[in-house]
Amino acid sequence: MASTASFDVSTGADLQEVDNAVNQALKEVAQRYDFKGTHCTIEFDREKAEIRLSADDEFRMDALLDVLQTRMIKRGVPVKNLQIGDVVTGTGQSVRRTVSLTQGIAGDTAKKIVKAIKEGGFKKAQASIQGDEVRVTSPSKDDLQTIIAFLRGQDFGIELKFGNYRG
Repeated sequence: MASTASFDVSTGADLQEVDNAVNQALKEVAQRYDFKGTHCTIEFDREKAEIRLSADDEFRMDALLDVLQTRMIKRGVPVKNLQIGDVVTGTGQSVRRTVSLTQGIAGDTAKKIVKAIKEGGFKKAQASIQGDEVRVTSPSKDDLQTIIAFLRGQDFGIELKFGNYRG
C-alpha cells in the first residue's frame, strides 16, 4: 500500500507578535513630535483579534495606521491578513477605526484554494477543507512541493501558511 504525504494550508497571526507590534507603535506615537498633545490611542483586544484605533482627525488616523502597519511588518505579522474597517466619526472631530485580524481561512476562500488545486492539474492530489484549514494529500512528495509553490504564486487575499508536513 502506497503511503500518502500531506500538509495543511492555514492562515493567522501570532497574537503575541501583534501585541508586541501594538506596544511598539504606542511607544512611537508617544515619542513622535507630530503626535504631541493629541489623543491617539491603539487598543488590542486579544479575545476578538481586533485592534481599535482612535485619533483626533483623519490625517492623524492615517498616520496612526501607518505606524501600526510598519511595526507589524517589522515583527513579521502578515499585514495582508488585516481587514481595515471604515473610519467612524465620533464626537467633535475625533475618528475611530477597527482593524480585524484574520485567524483562519474563511469558507469561501478555502473553496477557492481547493478549486485552484483541482484546476492546477495535479493528478493525484486531494484537497479537503477541515475547519479553518485546507489539508492537501498526495502519494508524491514532489507534487506537494509543486502545490506549495503554485499556491504561493496565487493571490487569495490572505497570507497562507504551510504546516504539518507529513511524508
